Parts: sequence; structure tokens; C-alpha cells
Amino acid sequence: MSPAVEKIEADYVVVGGGTAGSVIASRLTEDPGTSVVVIEGGPSDIDRPEVLTLRRWLGLLGGELDYDYPTTPQPRGNSHIRHSRARVLGGCSSHNTLISFKPLPGDWNEWAEAGAEGWDAESMDPYFGRLRNNIVPVDEKDRNAIARDFVEAAQRAADVPRVEGFNKKPFHEGVGFFDLAYHPENNKRSSASVAYLHPHIEAGDRPNLRILLETWVHKLELDGNRATGVRARAQDGTELLVRARREVVLCAGAVDTPRLLLHSGIGPKGDLTALGIEAVHDLPGVGENLLDHPESVIVWETEGPIPENSAMDSDAGLFVRRDPASNGPDLMFHFYQIPFTDNPERLGYRKPEHGVSMTPNIPKPRSRGRLYLTSADPAVKPALDFRYFTDEADYDARTLVDGIRLARKIAATEPLAGWLKREVCPGPEITGDEELSEYARKVAHTVYHPAGTCRMGAEDDELAVVDPQLRIRGLEGVRIADASVFPTMPAVNPMIGVLMVGEKCAELLVRRPDGKGDAK
Repeated sequence: MSPAVEKIEADYVVVGGGTAGSVIASRLTEDPGTSVVVIEGGPSDIDRPEVLTLRRWLGLLGGELDYDYPTTPQPRGNSHIRHSRARVLGGCSSHNTLISFKPLPGDWNEWAEAGAEGWDAESMDPYFGRLRNNIVPVDEKDRNAIARDFVEAAQRAADVPRVEGFNKKPFHEGVGFFDLAYHPENNKRSSASVAYLHPHIEAGDRPNLRILLETWVHKLELDGNRATGVRARAQDGTELLVRARREVVLCAGAVDTPRLLLHSGIGPKGDLTALGIEAVHDLPGVGENLLDHPESVIVWETEGPIPENSAMDSDAGLFVRRDPASNGPDLMFHFYQIPFTDNPERLGYRKPEHGVSMTPNIPKPRSRGRLYLTSADPAVKPALDFRYFTDEADYDARTLVDGIRLARKIAATEPLAGWLKREVCPGPEITGDEELSEYARKVAHTVYHPAGTCRMGAEDDELAVVDPQLRIRGLEGVRIADASVFPTMPAVNPMIGVLMVGEKCAELLVRRPDGKGDAK
């Protein structure tokens, strides 16, 4: 006899209570006549100071609240990169540094040019104003003295303007303290869950909102070409059939959304058949176009300890436009008030007792990777092959070499120079382009921005997975709203872009041409 299956039904089923899922669930349940079930694989973040305290973010990486996905071998990069994906309400907005940039106009317009009609900068700009998160510049009390001196030195060395409030207007380059989604008075996160769900959970004023925690969705249910719900498993082993009267919205992120589709038989037919998975809908773009923001690191030992005040130890950064023809910045740096040597230590470098790091980052990487399954077992993690530094013109690797050279120039500029004792890695003896490239690629790491694996595009784009209304091509009753729909990578940290995708998706779900009900 088959085990009993608990059945649940709602108007909308939202898979993933993360960055976009929190937004969508909150917006849909503003209508008391609309019911929503959110299915989240992790626990609640309420009353968890290790999650809600922003400056404790590093302690979350690789821990119990991290899915911790490995990377396949990278012949031209670092094969030891672990991709942190949050297993907690609020998703990666409960797990990251909450650096908050509205995507630049060139980023949105690039999407529109790639076939995402209606996603141009003018159309998307209003959604930023709707966000409920408390997005503010790093507070004065959190501005570490060495970070202030980095900003001054970088302004001089890179010849860029100082920026106070990166979201005030579009920029091509500049240096300054970031905007963060946090509450400076107590260093509490203003994550998607804190901003969009906590008020209603605590007040108990949304009986039409149900959140299933520590529940893993393993299959999308289809009736012909229409999604009717999902199959899930609760922590106690209970099997759930959660039906959607209107639509299913997949918000599980750029790793777990394509993973769920593939295990549901939606994806490249040949790959699925080879694993023994019945291909119910041949959609070759699922898992393709895997994007990331790779970066390298250069570390200095300081003359002694540095002040401890900080919002989250990486509060300031620099954007540079090397190519005047670029739509925006093409080189970026985070300034870490810690010696960030996890990857250099594998090459024999030693971590100094006191130090700082600059991390040259590739805002618009040209390498493209792929996510795919290696087993029909849903419990087996998918393979993430980012194909780092494989672009034909070697643009990505050259960007990091340019970044290390500029970082050294900044480090030699006062007032930052007075803090620094010596360059630890790669070390001042490493000077040639080839050896700098080899170092930069071997110690490269991720800032945890996977995207693009279910990309949005026009009808004639064979590898587009969703249309500009976020509907999965060839299916009804199911949409995707998370970083997997990104056609290209924004030049800035993508979290705000994901929140804006959530806001737009919620609007698409309830809007009809006459403005009186659900979009069908």
C-alpha cells in the first residue's frame, strides 16, 4: 500500500520563501480573497540572531543553513569553489552581505535587447521605489577608519568620483561606501523575509498565507501541459501534494529552480532520457547560460590591528570603467577589512594575523557555464560547471590582471599606504601578465551570484526558458521568478534585481488587461 499523501490546496503555490518568493507571497496576500502557500526548504529566520545580525554573515557559509553546492573541475580556474545557497526563510537575503544596488539602466536595457520586452530601464525603474527593504548607506558609526582611507586612496589612484549613495543616480564609475539593506541601529538585516513576511507572521494578520518550513519540493505536477501543483516532502517524511488553483511560481533560485524542472522531466530531452528521467517537456535551455561574478583577491598585512567597527567587514568598494564604450563599470572591487586568504592558502600562502584584502571582480563576465544533473535521484546535488575563464578572447582573466595592477596602485597611495606593512599574496615579486593571470585564476572565488539558468527571452530564442511574462515556454499555470531568469548578468550585486523581479511577477500574476483580476 502506498503511503498516505497529505493534500493542500491554495490559489497560488510559491516554491521557495527566499528573496523573490517572500515578495510575491506578501504582495499576493494583500488581497484577503487570495490564498498562498509558500514552501521553503529551510527553517524560519525569526529569533535567530546568527541569521538576523548582518555582521555574522561569514559564519553562515558552509553551515547548517547552507546547501553548499560544489563546483565541477575548472581547468582554467579554481575547482574548490563552494557555492553557498541559503536554506532558511528569506533565502540568500538572509545569508549574504545585503549590498544593495539598483541594476544600472544599461543592465535592464541589455535584457530588453535580448528579447525581454518590457524589462527595459524605464519600465523597471518604478519597481525599485516599491521595495519595502530599508536600503541606506553604511552608517557613519560603521565606517571603519581603514575603509575611509581606502575610499580616499582609490579616488586618487583610480581617478574616479567619490559616491555617497550609489542608488541616487546611475553611475559608470566611482568609489564609496555601499548602500545596505539593514537597520544601522542594531545591525539587523532588512532581508526579504524581514521586510515582507515578518510583519504578517508576527501580527498573524494574513490567514490567507501559509508557510511550510523545512519542506523540500521534488517534483512539479503536470496535467498535460498545465502545472497543477507540486510534490513535496516535509521534514518528518510526510509526502505532500500541494495543488495550485491558479498558478505555481518557482522561486527556488538559479540552482534549485532548474534542478526541480529537470527532475520533473522538463529540460533537454536527450540529457533527461540518458538519466532515465521521462522527458515530459523538451526545453533545451534549462540549465544553460549559467552566470556568476567571479573575483580574485590581493591581500596585505597591516602594521597592526585595525578598528573593529563595521557593518559587515566589506562596506566600501570601487567601480571602474576601463572601456569608454562600456554601458557601465567593467571592473569592480570589494574592500575587505579582513585578510581573505581561504583560496591562497591552498597555494601555500599564510594568513597574516592582521590584514586587509581587495577583490577585483568582473562585473560583466563573458564566460558561460551550465548546470546539469548527474543522477535521477533528486537528493543528489546537480553539477555546476561555470566554465570560468573560458571566454574566447580571455576577457575575464585579463580583467582580473588589470584589477590586481590597479589594487597595487591604490595600496601605494596615501592615506591607505600608511596602514600596510607588506603584500602577502600574490606577493610583489609576481609581476608578469601570465603569472598574474595564473595566480588570479587559481585563487578566484565567487561572491555567490549564480544566475541565468532559466533565462528569459523572445519567442524565437530556442534557449529561452521563460517569456517576458515569466511563463515557462510551452506550459501553462507556472512561472519562474528568481535570478535564474536573468538573460545577462547585471554589473552590480543582483539582490535588488531579484527583489524587483519579485515585485514585477506579483503584478503580472494579478493584472489583466482590464485590471480586474488574475492574469490568465
